[in-house]
Amino acid sequence: MLVKTYGSAVYGIHATTITIEVNVFPGVRFSLVGLPDNAVKESQQRIDSALREVGYKIPGKKIIINMAPADIRKEGSAYDLPLAIGILTATEQISCDKLEKFVIMGELSLDGSLVPIKGVLPMAIQAREEGFEGLILPKANAREAAVVNKLKIYGADNISEVIGFLKGDAEIKPTEVDTRAEFYAHLNKFPHDFADVKGQENVKRALEIAAAGGHNIIMIGPPGAGKTMLAKRIPGILPPLSLQEALETTKIHSVAGTLEKDSSLITQRPFRSPHHTISDVALVGGGTYPQPGEISLSHNGVLFLDELPEFKRTVLEVMRQPLEDRSITISRAKFTVDYPASTMLISSMNPCPCGYYNHPEKDCLCAPGMVQKYLSKISGPLLDRIDIHIEVVPVTFDKISDTQLSEKSEEIRARVEHARQIQEERFKEEEGMHCNAQMSSKLLRKYCQPDEAGNALLKTAMEKVGLSARAYDRILKVSRTIADLAGSENIESDHLAEAIQYRSLDRDGWGG
Repeated sequence: MLVKTYGSAVYGIHATTITIEVNVFPGVRFSLVGLPDNAVKESQQRIDSALREVGYKIPGKKIIINMAPADIRKEGSAYDLPLAIGILTATEQISCDKLEKFVIMGELSLDGSLVPIKGVLPMAIQAREEGFEGLILPKANAREAAVVNKLKIYGADNISEVIGFLKGDAEIKPTEVDTRAEFYAHLNKFPHDFADVKGQENVKRALEIAAAGGHNIIMIGPPGAGKTMLAKRIPGILPPLSLQEALETTKIHSVAGTLEKDSSLITQRPFRSPHHTISDVALVGGGTYPQPGEISLSHNGVLFLDELPEFKRTVLEVMRQPLEDRSITISRAKFTVDYPASTMLISSMNPCPCGYYNHPEKDCLCAPGMVQKYLSKISGPLLDRIDIHIEVVPVTFDKISDTQLSEKSEEIRARVEHARQIQEERFKEEEGMHCNAQMSSKLLRKYCQPDEAGNALLKTAMEKVGLSARAYDRILKVSRTIADLAGSENIESDHLAEAIQYRSLDRDGWGG
């Protein structure tokens, strides 16, 4: 008897429906074809144990299973449940006439319970697009899939519940999530606030500009100056995620398996802070079976690289293309996977190995030339892609001991949101563009034309500091954001002057 069940395979952040065809003949052989990997091939043992635990078995017959399309590689243990249901139906141990209505996915434990799987959200989106009535999966993944409306999500704890539901002997209540209510309930909850930061007004200003325009920023300063403390508060001043951005971000984390158990929608911008020992594959994504890296997991959020010169050179250099294109393409011999990587890079570093170069009170202990050698660990092309360079100096005792609270993140965020609204209106006809940092050269010429005095100022800065063409573009983008924060339609000389100040690492002789 030939039976078809339906599963799903995830490639990148998109899913493809897999048709599992089970046919039974007289004989004693179990064959699984259609490019399954080792985890799928091993499913026979898990299915056999799980079925015996709930009163069924794989009969001693010739069973041929084809996973179509046969030219796409099937990976992982999430096919256990659809394979088991297909075997039971094809061998007439259960009778079900509604298998074509459901996509079924889940890993089986040896006792028949269902183990959580990865990539559920893209699977649910694809199932809805292809007109399936529902998705049957482990209960721990049900809320994540239920974010997708117009699709019934049935979460089960074990295979016996699924069998009873398909036979019509038992009922599984569909999991429902009010996506908009879930989205707005946790939208503005942040653990860190700029009100806790004493002093550092110039750095806060630079971070506000970075948040308003989506610009990359690097902070240079001695240990204990507050670089990490400031970076952790950046998500609190960024505009809240839109519902579309939240869904896109959740899809990436669903594929990577980083969503918490029983979670549904990511409602806050991601903040990822990998250790400096990270490999280049872990940062940008990849592997034998490609997975998203940290730069994709921080999509629509913040990627914070603390102690930037301590990262391996190869790790930093692989970031150059994703920072420019805001996406990462991972190519293998037989397929190519694209992951979004529109992230805001926040980095910090000490000015030298001992950390006290340019310190107002402590002397630098580094040998001559060590400061420049330390800074040269970060290549010029990478620094060019960082829009804002800001020096962080230690806070004085008077400011640390001051009991008066600083400006709250909420107040800064209001200004940032206003500037972003101006940019949304400006780029409303440009697909996928939301902020000034994403502007192309063509849009720069259209929206970032300085006046005659501004042009003279830029010419002087480029000749004196020796800026590259990319640094010139970055200055124009930052000055456009400063003008937006000021509510100015045109870029004025003072906006350009402030933007030029935020290129401290481009200065000839900086660091000795």
